[in-house]
Amino acid sequence: MKFFEFKVTNSFSRDNLNYEYGAIKNIHYGDIHTKFQTLFDISKEMVPFINDEMNVNRISEDFYCREGDIVFADASEDLNDVGKSIEIVNLNNEKLLSGLHTLLARPIKSVFTKGFGGYLFKSNSVRIQIQKEAQGSKVLSINVGRVSNINISFPTLPEQQKIASFLSAVDEKLQALKKRKSLLEQYKKGVLQKIFSQELRFKADDGSEFPEWEVKKLGEVCEEHLLKNAGNNYPEVFSVAKHKGVINQIEHLGRSFSAKEISHYKLIFPGDLVYTKSPTADFPFGIIKQNRTGRIGVVSPLYCVFKPKTYSLGYILHEYFSSEINVYNYLNPLVQKGAKNTMNINNGVFFNGAGIILPIDHAEQTKIANFLSAIDEKIEMVQGQVDKMEVWKKGLLQKMFA
Repeated sequence: MKFFEFKVTNSFSRDNLNYEYGAIKNIHYGDIHTKFQTLFDISKEMVPFINDEMNVNRISEDFYCREGDIVFADASEDLNDVGKSIEIVNLNNEKLLSGLHTLLARPIKSVFTKGFGGYLFKSNSVRIQIQKEAQGSKVLSINVGRVSNINISFPTLPEQQKIASFLSAVDEKLQALKKRKSLLEQYKKGVLQKIFSQELRFKADDGSEFPEWEVKKLGEVCEEHLLKNAGNNYPEVFSVAKHKGVINQIEHLGRSFSAKEISHYKLIFPGDLVYTKSPTADFPFGIIKQNRTGRIGVVSPLYCVFKPKTYSLGYILHEYFSSEINVYNYLNPLVQKGAKNTMNINNGVFFNGAGIILPIDHAEQTKIANFLSAIDEKIEMVQGQVDKMEVWKKGLLQKMFA
């Protein structure tokens, strides 16, 4: 890293920042981890302002970000993200500082063309070095001294320009795909609101109206089953995730966290619903998901597994409970939190909660489920394109920066 010098950064917390007003913007390390693009264009990013009451008068002009600077996030709980970086390629004449838990590296000489450095520090050869330099147990971190130990190599400026232009074009295609997926997800969210408010109703094949929806308790439309994995006939262990739903545990978490003996685990069949009884992210009382894998597997014996009257009704309930508000409103009156964040809720109480307005005609249930499934397939198709392109891009980076 002899081609860079490091500048002083600030330690403003999220409480010192806002998205509404200010004269100076600030890079928070969390945004490097979660949303900023490799090539940072301030006109295309949501960057917070520093609150007016914060004193920035003592900050030297030399410590303000410049185009071509590399900004590292110096801390992470994940080894794969420690030292994650961005290159500032457009400031749009705005003032920008590098903030809490960041390192600001500035090229000493004009040895890099704009856009090349961002990809250089994403390359496998550099990332491996950064990960080796990281220190800590629960929270990993790097510092200026550690980053300075990294060895980098690079081609001539004309070749750098070609590499940066090519990879930038790849990133633009990736962002277009991600935007398409986001728009599909927004569309689905709007459709769900219209379906559950009954603003959007389907008609029978003969054009007639379906019956009015009815208020039903879960126990009226679902039945709990307590089948265990006797004989260990079903070895596949499922996790239940907020976004991915019921998913193979190894695929989701990278390894199995189940007990060695799983004969006491509960069976879950295709179409079954499962309630986890454990908090996660925006769901403090647990999540409710449908098994859409098409396979029989097992889940934790602590979970509540239940079968809806029809697969389509299960699909609808899965979508209904994808809303944090719906889950909270249903479970909040029923649940008491126990030790280690477990949910103290009797399954009988769970099935006897407040009624939910649901379609009762099987044909209407099928039409709704098929309509939503078609949207899900489009979302999954675009996500597959994103995944393939990201793998391809990773391979390109390895070849270009080998």
